[in-house]
Amino acid sequence: MKTKTYNAIVKIFFAVSLLQLSFFAQAERIKDIASVAGVRANQLVGYGLVVGLDGTGDQTTQSPFTTQSFNSMLKQFGIAVPEGTRMQMKNVAAVMVQAELPAFAKPGQTLDVTVSSISNAKSLRGGSLLVAPLKGMDGKVYAIAQGNLVVGGFGAQGADGSSIKVNVPSAGRIPSGALVERAVETNFAGGQPIVFNLNRADFTTANQVAKSINNLLGPDVARPLDSVSIMVDSPQNPAQRVDFIAMLENLDVTLGEETAKVIINSRTGTIVVGKNVRVSPVAVTHGSLTVTVAESLTVSQPNAFGQGQTVVVPSSKVQASEKTNPMFKFAPGASLDDIVRSVNNVGASPSDLMAILEALKQSGALKAELVVI
Repeated sequence: MKTKTYNAIVKIFFAVSLLQLSFFAQAERIKDIASVAGVRANQLVGYGLVVGLDGTGDQTTQSPFTTQSFNSMLKQFGIAVPEGTRMQMKNVAAVMVQAELPAFAKPGQTLDVTVSSISNAKSLRGGSLLVAPLKGMDGKVYAIAQGNLVVGGFGAQGADGSSIKVNVPSAGRIPSGALVERAVETNFAGGQPIVFNLNRADFTTANQVAKSINNLLGPDVARPLDSVSIMVDSPQNPAQRVDFIAMLENLDVTLGEETAKVIINSRTGTIVVGKNVRVSPVAVTHGSLTVTVAESLTVSQPNAFGQGQTVVVPSSKVQASEKTNPMFKFAPGASLDDIVRSVNNVGASPSDLMAILEALKQSGALKAELVVI
């Protein structure tokens, strides 16, 4: 009876959520701005050998670990390589294998893997990865990778030493190239309250998320813990917890506005001015000083009956000009539109605008955080 009642409540909540979606078109869904604590991916890494290359593998004289790995593999199949044997394995390359184990991945599911050369292999095109265990940070094996590589780059070299290379041929991918062998334990079914973690820390947004959930489910169901986390009381039954999260993550929330920032990329000249940037009353003028130095050579030649010598005399011409730009004034509480319009009127370049913004910040007139990247 309790399950039927809960299912009926969930249906009502879903209907209310869809109704809210139609009214708050400008809001963001919780699933787009937050994640559930404990529901996360894990990084896996492994070491292996790629075989079947067309002479583009490792040069064993410079990568002895490739030969060592290959000998160790042969011993597992009962093949002993005589000591002192110099092996030239141009068709083999030592590689690192990496993958991402998603949350709730179960044994038997497949993962995409990335394979990258760690020695001097010229290309992995046409190669096949032999069985390579993928381990987590705890040292346990969570997946096994093997398969044929898909390499987007290629290279070619002529007899005279000329070569051409497109993209990166020393790395490739194996779609569905790993099988999950071990699941990561989670406390999702433990019956504890659910915690949503915001992707960007903001007290206003955290408070808005809690209010939206409480407006839907009742008072004190959700409680903001800090600027990132919101704790929500949830059902004990795992199946009901899935329905509960599915309902909440589609709930719309009005985000808090970002802090006033001006982002400057000094390498590319890119400047981004945020919506809430304001400028106090201030007058600005910005001019450019141009100095031109022209060098020329003249020949000094003595008279026909003189005792001097013919010499080359340098001649320099220095000119300085300063471009005068009109002064512009920011009114009290000038907005983003006012700033852009004023700067465009004087024709300031990105470098000029950087200098103006830095001067405004130093004077205390710029009411925003100046971030240089």
